[in-house]
Amino acid sequence: MFYRNAKRFLVGPAVNAVFRPWVKGLDNIPSEGAAILASNHLSFSDSVFIPVIVPRQVRFLAKNDYWKGKGVSGKWNRWFFDITGQIPMDRSGGAASQNSLDAGEEALRNGDLLGIYPEGTRSPDGRLYRGKLGVAHLALRAQVPVIPMALIVTDKVQPIERNIPRIHRVGLIIGEPLRFDAYFANADDRFAQRAVTDRIMSQIMRLSGQEYADVYASAVKGQQAGEP
Repeated sequence: MFYRNAKRFLVGPAVNAVFRPWVKGLDNIPSEGAAILASNHLSFSDSVFIPVIVPRQVRFLAKNDYWKGKGVSGKWNRWFFDITGQIPMDRSGGAASQNSLDAGEEALRNGDLLGIYPEGTRSPDGRLYRGKLGVAHLALRAQVPVIPMALIVTDKVQPIERNIPRIHRVGLIIGEPLRFDAYFANADDRFAQRAVTDRIMSQIMRLSGQEYADVYASAVKGQQAGEP
């Protein structure tokens, strides 16, 4: 109820009035049933634009840091992400990450739309980076289609390290659903997951027109931060 009302009466009208988002391929979003929305990730604002544009409610796998903040802003973030149905994603690996993926799989089995950024983090420089295997793991385990999407110039609205958005018109291109029925029997095979992930990233690259970098964005960010 909160999600619908906020989108209809508060966030939606404000975003549409200020940023005037355009969209192509909206009819590729199913009117019902589960699917994964797999998008490039250029800005913190991406998780605002997608729910405003897509008619159905979208649940995101969001990094669990948003639930760990302190003070008033931390409490606000936890409340907002919980009440809008978002799912905390632990990116530390192992059992913690698996538990997060299990929660995403449950959402899909309940017929939800699940939003995922396969790169795992925002692009540090506007390029499209290698996708992580979580998107394929979920698509194959839940046996649902993946809808590739490309956000356009959202990095101009809110680049990394910028808290206050700039006013800039943005876009969303939605591709045709991808199905991976041939891989369902090998859902837990990492080679199958890599093949599926690479196909998804190829379609996102085609829609976005971004240059592709065959490394993980998190590794590049680590190098930029001087990590060994």
